[in-house]
Amino acid sequence: MYDIIIIGGGPGGYVAAERAGARGQKVLLIEKEYLGGTCLNWGCIPTKTLLNSAKTYAHALHGERFGVHAKEVTLNWTEAQAWKGEVIGKLRGGITFLMKKFGVEVVSGTAELVDKNTVKVADKSYQGKNLIIATGSSPAMPPIPGAKDNPKVVSSTGLLDLKEVPKSLVVIGGGVIGVEFASLFATLGSKVTVVEMMDEIIPFMDKEHAPQLRKALGNIEFQLGCKVEKLDGGTVHYTAKDGPKSVTGDVVLMAVGRSLNVKGLGLEALGVDFSPKGIVVNEYQQTNIPGVYAVGDVTGRSLLAHSASRMGEVAVSAITDAPEKRQRMRYSAIPWVLYSNPEAAGVGLTEDEAKKQGRNVVTATVPLRNVGRFLAENGPTAPGVTKVIVDKDTDRILGIQMYGAGVGEMIWGGAALIELELRVHEARELIFPHPTTGEAIRDALWELH
Repeated sequence: MYDIIIIGGGPGGYVAAERAGARGQKVLLIEKEYLGGTCLNWGCIPTKTLLNSAKTYAHALHGERFGVHAKEVTLNWTEAQAWKGEVIGKLRGGITFLMKKFGVEVVSGTAELVDKNTVKVADKSYQGKNLIIATGSSPAMPPIPGAKDNPKVVSSTGLLDLKEVPKSLVVIGGGVIGVEFASLFATLGSKVTVVEMMDEIIPFMDKEHAPQLRKALGNIEFQLGCKVEKLDGGTVHYTAKDGPKSVTGDVVLMAVGRSLNVKGLGLEALGVDFSPKGIVVNEYQQTNIPGVYAVGDVTGRSLLAHSASRMGEVAVSAITDAPEKRQRMRYSAIPWVLYSNPEAAGVGLTEDEAKKQGRNVVTATVPLRNVGRFLAENGPTAPGVTKVIVDKDTDRILGIQMYGAGVGEMIWGGAALIELELRVHEARELIFPHPTTGEAIRDALWELH
């Protein structure tokens, strides 16, 4: 009898397993493919590895402004793909080591729920006191005529395994996945067109920053407010505000979101409350069935790897801690990052969101080129800003939004300010290291009054 059985070895599942094992729990982790889940194997890590190759290539091409002259700069896609594979392999090995270190038993196979204490894998059944479901999500493939079984159409998973850089790429969807891949291949020289149904890319981004970022992304054509009607091979037919249009690419990326992996588990037999929008959980990641928990994408609450990891920790706390010490999941300070070139990031509320809540809002925006390190490393024309959103009545920091090179590495600081509910006068007393790009946050706070 296991203390905890976890289904799914992604960022939610393996982190939960690690935390539970460290607390002396007897843990079984079931994964049908590879440890690390989508994030490590087909998402976060491989895309960022290839984006780093693209950014390095771009820096080499334009290094003369920093006194670095390189001739005949090329990017070898085969070698970049090999490096991606090496990174994935090393990180998989690291997770395997952690599971052994904390005594977690790992079983490979597809899990089937028999009852709330019994999970079947192939012909073997396993018993557990508690169950954590961490089955994640998969690329969504909408029923667009001509998309199914079309060799020109790929998901984000398929795009990562291309044998060569396409001369032209059409991306359906202007969300995080679509924009990151658009940035990657545009940087490498592909002719890229993004077709997005909404009027702007990255819908949760600050409404002032989104169009600025779109222009900063460079040689990408954006078709906004357009509905895709059908596909004919590599040709995407869509309706724009001024009538029907089409665009053709060597490859078409379908990047319209994720489908939650709730089917085929046996949730119905357990009576777990769920829908295509996810498994319903409370702030302790508990489902409506005692002893059954769900974490990560499968809950539909926040489809981010770091959210999944935190949910896993909260579930383990709910299982192992005394009621008065149980941690709970909070969503007000979860940072997001767009790893394009340049990057974008944010945490907390945007200015519009704060105003819709009826708050008396004051904001301040600082160009990143005003900060010494950013200027030294990127030059005076490099795009980038930091914006802070504050409740004027309480002096509380509500949100931080930014875009520019490297902002993904400093947004955690904004998350800390918001999570701790710091006021502007309190945050101003923090000492930021100099010179760092992160000083832009402190500078923006001082711009407020």
